[in-house]
Amino acid sequence: MIKTAILAVFIFLNSMQSSQTRFRHLKMQVQRKLAESLRLAETYFKREFPMPTINYDLRGVKAGVAHLQKNEIKFNRTLLLENTYEFIHQVVPHELAHLIVYQVFGRVKPHGKEWQGVMNGIFHLPAETCHQFDVQNVQGKTFEYRCVCQTHFLSIRRHNRILQEGVEYLCRKCKGKLVLMDDN
Repeated sequence: MIKTAILAVFIFLNSMQSSQTRFRHLKMQVQRKLAESLRLAETYFKREFPMPTINYDLRGVKAGVAHLQKNEIKFNRTLLLENTYEFIHQVVPHELAHLIVYQVFGRVKPHGKEWQGVMNGIFHLPAETCHQFDVQNVQGKTFEYRCVCQTHFLSIRRHNRILQEGVEYLCRKCKGKLVLMDDN
């Protein structure tokens, strides 16, 4: 009994150490991709760009968010761990491109021609605006709403805004008001 408990603790601690080691390794890969992408941008624009601050505390279904004025990028740790290759090779340059565009062109459309130019022309990557990752492990509770033409699943944040603030959401397709289904 005691040996089994000790073995279980050892296995748990070993797995924790290996997952922490893996995450440390992934953070280094992200830093390398950022440095490589910055070098490409610096060569193209013939100027230096500061290395952004990186955080891994982004939650929800977004893979990354660039905070332009802070020169900061927040990444979703879970999506990085679950989609390592695609994340490092697409999401990291995607978010960095937002910072570069802001520093070169100022305020422009988030996925406008300037951003597309950085993605395609400098990073040689497709200018994709959304990831295709499985978000089952990061998606919060959803609430079922209906309009005239289809069912919608709203996040708890939107659901609470409807209940607490009286906000109304409309379907983009039929423009009908979204109504909560009772069987939630």
